[in-house]
Amino acid sequence: MRLSIIVFVLLVISASMACGRTRCEDGQVADKQSTTPERRPQAAGQAAKPAGGEAAHADQDKVVRTEQEWRKLLTREQYRVLRMKGTERPFTNKYDRHFEPGTYACAACGQELFTSDTKFNSGCGWPAFYAAKAGDRVALTPDHSLGMVRTEVTCARCDSHLGHIFDDAPQTPTGQRFCINSVSLKFIPAESKEPAREERARDQSQPDTDKAKIQDQGQDQGQDENTPRSES
Repeated sequence: MRLSIIVFVLLVISASMACGRTRCEDGQVADKQSTTPERRPQAAGQAAKPAGGEAAHADQDKVVRTEQEWRKLLTREQYRVLRMKGTERPFTNKYDRHFEPGTYACAACGQELFTSDTKFNSGCGWPAFYAAKAGDRVALTPDHSLGMVRTEVTCARCDSHLGHIFDDAPQTPTGQRFCINSVSLKFIPAESKEPAREERARDQSQPDTDKAKIQDQGQDQGQDENTPRSES
């Protein structure tokens, strides 16, 4: 009799537990079914497509390297400034007073950043530009290091440190001053035909003494040597 009662109690307990699990599973399925329609429009919405496309386009030309690879590619000073966000000494760098026509590219990845048309002498001791070649060539990030509030300028392609930007140049069209480290830049001279024209002009200004010597070998050579030449 007692055994029958115990068996009956165990069967009741097992049945109640199975019923509880079934209700719980049914509730979970119902929750999933109720939340699924809300998530589907968000994943397949029109707003998600442009975000994915922009991210793919932005990463398409991105240069990503390990710090070990950067150390091998850059000089010690370039790595200190470009990757460690250092600053070179003012007034003694390469491009502070360099105003030749051309383009300034990132020394790390080669992306063109500034042109000589926007370069000016700010007197700060570093190369200064009042505009980048294009807005998407550089990235601007708030910088609160060294107890100052500044805006850091980095290469948008490889995230290398270039310098800082300041709104203290009212004499320029933008009022801005991109203060850039020379070691972060690589200068690309502009393609110019002026030297060739100068050489042709110099050649045309010189008397044809060689032909004169061939035609008249008896002519006084002293006159040929004293023939005036244009300054180069």
